[in-house]
Amino acid sequence: MIGRDGGPLRRRLEQLAREFAKFGTVGGLGLLVDLGLFNLLCHFMDVPVVPGGIIATVVAIGFNYLGFRYFTYRERDKDHKSRELTLFLLFSAIGLVIQSGVLYVATSGFGWDSPLQSNAFKFLGIGIATVFRFWSYRTWVFQKLPVPRDAAQAAGPFLDDPRVVEGDRVT
Repeated sequence: MIGRDGGPLRRRLEQLAREFAKFGTVGGLGLLVDLGLFNLLCHFMDVPVVPGGIIATVVAIGFNYLGFRYFTYRERDKDHKSRELTLFLLFSAIGLVIQSGVLYVATSGFGWDSPLQSNAFKFLGIGIATVFRFWSYRTWVFQKLPVPRDAAQAAGPFLDDPRVVEGDRVT
């Protein structure tokens, strides 16, 4: 029976909504860093669009890592930081390829390289890459801490971690 709190499914959805809001906050600030630096480089310093986009994204990736590690996923496992950083950089690089690919096709393939067009396609590439990043960061990079046995049993089928419960830790 569902109690006053709405049950485990509702708690899980609320938790996911909070996580997505934190991810969005960091990502939104990273977007400002990315687009701001992109425009500074490309439209005020005459750096070509694709290299300017890559430079801006690399700076935003560094900003985002700090935000995700110390704000969005601060309660997640901190014991494997080398692994975490390696995976973060790997998935960020894939996101960079997605973003740069969209920008390259638009500017080099179709010649859409006015300031408005390059910003629109930079933004589109960021949007597509963000979906990939959200999934990969929460699934592979920022690992959840093990759930104690009592909490895992209380969560029942709504446990977000499919690993087997052994003793007081999920393995």
